[in-house]
Amino acid sequence: MNYRRLGRTGLEVSEVGYGAWGIGKSQWIGAEDDESLRALNRAIDLGLNFIDTALAYGEGHSERLVGQVVRERDENVYVATKIPPRNRVWPAPSGLHPDEVFPADYVTECTETSLRNLGLEAIDVQQFHVWSDEWVGQGDWLEAVEGLKSEGKIRFFGVSINDHQPANAVKLIETGVVDTVQVIYNVFDQSPEDKLFPVCMEHDAGVIVRVPFDEGALTGRITPDTSFDEDDFRNDYFRGDRKQEVYQRVRAIVSELGVTEEEIAEVALRYVLSHPAVSTVIPGMRSVRNVERNMAVADGLPEDQVRRLKAHRWVRNFYA
Repeated sequence: MNYRRLGRTGLEVSEVGYGAWGIGKSQWIGAEDDESLRALNRAIDLGLNFIDTALAYGEGHSERLVGQVVRERDENVYVATKIPPRNRVWPAPSGLHPDEVFPADYVTECTETSLRNLGLEAIDVQQFHVWSDEWVGQGDWLEAVEGLKSEGKIRFFGVSINDHQPANAVKLIETGVVDTVQVIYNVFDQSPEDKLFPVCMEHDAGVIVRVPFDEGALTGRITPDTSFDEDDFRNDYFRGDRKQEVYQRVRAIVSELGVTEEEIAEVALRYVLSHPAVSTVIPGMRSVRNVERNMAVADGLPEDQVRRLKAHRWVRNFYA
């Protein structure tokens, strides 16, 4: 396992971290707690030291599982979590005042709840689960963040940027009050390279990459015949002709690089790690098998492969 500095935090984090949405068992079907705990432990065995969860993942269920494992292990594992928007609207719509979404008392209350769920004295990285640059300089949320830092309840502060809106945090980063940003970045959605990553590098903000596999599309296992449980959010994400579109585009990548479909997931992870702004990538991992596959990946791709993958940029929003 390789380690990278998480921006100005100075934390040395594993370049592959643990995305813990799926183990919360909300919107993902098939997660079992026993297997989730085995997967978390196996990841730490293999050198992983960064776990990203959220209060909204199973209404604290993911946090409780993560906390259980971190407390039981005698390793230095960093935990990041997230405060859900008070209005429970993802992504953040424009036109709202931040006091409607992250008022100071709510920020403090949610942090206290997460600390109880995790059973930890401090959260390494506390994040807002949505963000809008309209909120810079407004509201009392920053007072709460600074208070939590001074009390030792959180060490660093970040935001999880709205889906496919990477430029919607540039103003915040430029203020210097944010230590990390979390963003969607993958072979299809390369848009963070345009404005976000240069600003992050200039201001030394740590970059946490989510959705490196485009919710499974870039694993090579989505075909026109793939089906999901009706309660699984991917049933909507890949609705209509989207599975066919994904299948064809992945086949084009396989042909372009001369790799097998079994290798596409590794290519997808290594593409993310090829950018120097990226501190860690957090694929969702609900099984030991997934952990062992993802943890075997090391560092970026050769420059010629990165260059050829630029042509596979695909601008769309399947969450909409």
